[in-house]
Amino acid sequence: QVQLQESGGGLVQAGGSLRLSCIASGRTSNRYNMGWFRQAPEKEREFVAAIILSSSNADYADSVKGRFTISRDNAKNTLYLQMNSLKPEDTAVYYCAVRYASTGSWSFRRNSDYDDWGQGTQVTVSS
Repeated sequence: QVQLQESGGGLVQAGGSLRLSCIASGRTSNRYNMGWFRQAPEKEREFVAAIILSSSNADYADSVKGRFTISRDNAKNTLYLQMNSLKPEDTAVYYCAVRYASTGSWSFRRNSDYDDWGQGTQVTVSS
């Protein structure tokens, strides 16, 4: 229903910054919950940040709190992840995701509760 395309990844030095973008197309809606996940080689995909519609709140993994900021521009159908003070352990492929259902019991931190995903953008942080 919605196609997601991430961009903005790259190679940066530790302490540097990147801003990731996720452009949504298709049947878009500002009522969809959206989030960012990441996956390092040989690791399971993990939660990074999400915008929760029901609480009008942004939430973050403990590992990125104070460093990353999630935001969305509804007019541009774009989700952002501003990443500051990057660390080598932030190296991963970053994915944006969307959950269509607005009700029901679900966890914004659980990747299996999201419905569609982008193809990912590589972020590499050197020491």
